[in-house]
Amino acid sequence: MIKVLLVDDESWNRDIVRTFGAWEELGMEVAAEAEDGIEALRYMQELRPQIVITDMRMPGADGVTLMNQLHQHYPAVKIIVISGYDDFKYAQNALRYGAVDYLLKPIDPKELNAVLHKCKQELEAASREPDSLGLDMDVSFSLAACKQRLRVHFNELHVDGVAAALQEVRRELERNGVTQSGTLHQVARELLLLLRELMRSNALEEDGQIAQITPDVLASCANTADFLMKQYAYILELLVKQRKFKNKLNLDEVRQYIEHHYAEAVTLEGLARAFFVSKEYLSKVFKQEYGRGVTDYILHLRMEQAKTWLADERIPIKTVAEMSGYEDVAYFYRVFKKYYGIAPGEMRKNTQV
Repeated sequence: MIKVLLVDDESWNRDIVRTFGAWEELGMEVAAEAEDGIEALRYMQELRPQIVITDMRMPGADGVTLMNQLHQHYPAVKIIVISGYDDFKYAQNALRYGAVDYLLKPIDPKELNAVLHKCKQELEAASREPDSLGLDMDVSFSLAACKQRLRVHFNELHVDGVAAALQEVRRELERNGVTQSGTLHQVARELLLLLRELMRSNALEEDGQIAQITPDVLASCANTADFLMKQYAYILELLVKQRKFKNKLNLDEVRQYIEHHYAEAVTLEGLARAFFVSKEYLSKVFKQEYGRGVTDYILHLRMEQAKTWLADERIPIKTVAEMSGYEDVAYFYRVFKKYYGIAPGEMRKNTQV
């Protein structure tokens, strides 16, 4: 069992991480929680956790101090940083101490578990290859925006957009002066993991579809980018063929797609383009099959999930709104009240009674 240490002076932040982590599924356990770096280092001595999830801004020994100490005394530990977007410059130097990745507040459950899965893979790889290196955080931070664009363009079957995002990856690698094959391997592996995730969320079979990373792929940034371009283009071609040349629209695939992406900017028009049908036809047959239109179905999923999260008073309502797909909290309040006839705060109170 992989031991995890949570470090944050705000208990509700720790509660959110503990609530959303797929600990059992990943073979992990939250071994302890600490309110600052000093307490965290005491737990490091006692429990020897393999993963530390830490906030940056804490009173006393903050995240920078903690990471410095971990780097010196526990170099093998996997560190996940939690920070607000505006705090990144503050955290940037500390991230050089070897953090695996960072999570921007508010924490997204899928991102949290993806990063935990990444840590697990790196721990397993390290057990086989003791000298394996972590990905430089300047590179990782640059990749984050590119990965987000890749997700959007892939899901919209936008081949040129995917190519442009991968060209941006190449430019970022060259700008950061990346030449080591180890770092290029980390980049290639991370983006292939994203590709597998995109395949799963689009109901594509994974077996044997993605090529192995060979030494020539890691000879240069250009080779790595070209390899990734070919992989993404090939899988996109498979997905287009699967959808475009079917005799009949598979509504179950459409439903599964919506259930994977309901918290994103999913629209009837975007779905119709992605499944090569007219929006009028999609709207008609979807409602016939599931008893509600696409837009109403998305709203239903968002509201049901928001209601579930609201039952856990440890999760702030602002976080519930954002995880349900609403950046504007006031708009979330209006939509929620119109749907349920009661404001989110009132529903939470009633649930707790």
